[in-house]
Amino acid sequence: MSDTIANMLTQIRNAQAVGKETVKIPFSRFKFDLALFLLKNGYVEEVEKKGRSGRKIIWIKLKYKNGQPFIKSLKKISKPGQRIYVKSNQIKSVKQGYGLAIISTSQGLMSDKEARKKKLGGELICEIW
Repeated sequence: MSDTIANMLTQIRNAQAVGKETVKIPFSRFKFDLALFLLKNGYVEEVEKKGRSGRKIIWIKLKYKNGQPFIKSLKKISKPGQRIYVKSNQIKSVKQGYGLAIISTSQGLMSDKEARKKKLGGELICEIW
């Protein structure tokens, strides 16, 4: 069993480590939603879905600031062998509010702040800062 979300996060980390401008990831609806979430929160510059039916890919343009990767750390929390679920009152802030936890709730992907505000819990996908 492979963890496609962890593979996506690793591809983004590795691409930024070597200074690549873009990264191409095999398409899935959840990965596309995750990429759009990163775009909405300003961690990447651009996200596109390319290709047709069986050959779709997600094209992500990475963001850099003064030549340094904008994403300092991208850490997968919930894994296929050990899913991590949190209630709204158990959600902790990441890096004292400077980071972001991505939570899959019944209303879609949300940041830790949004989930606490809406009093929603869910699966803790990853942390980013």
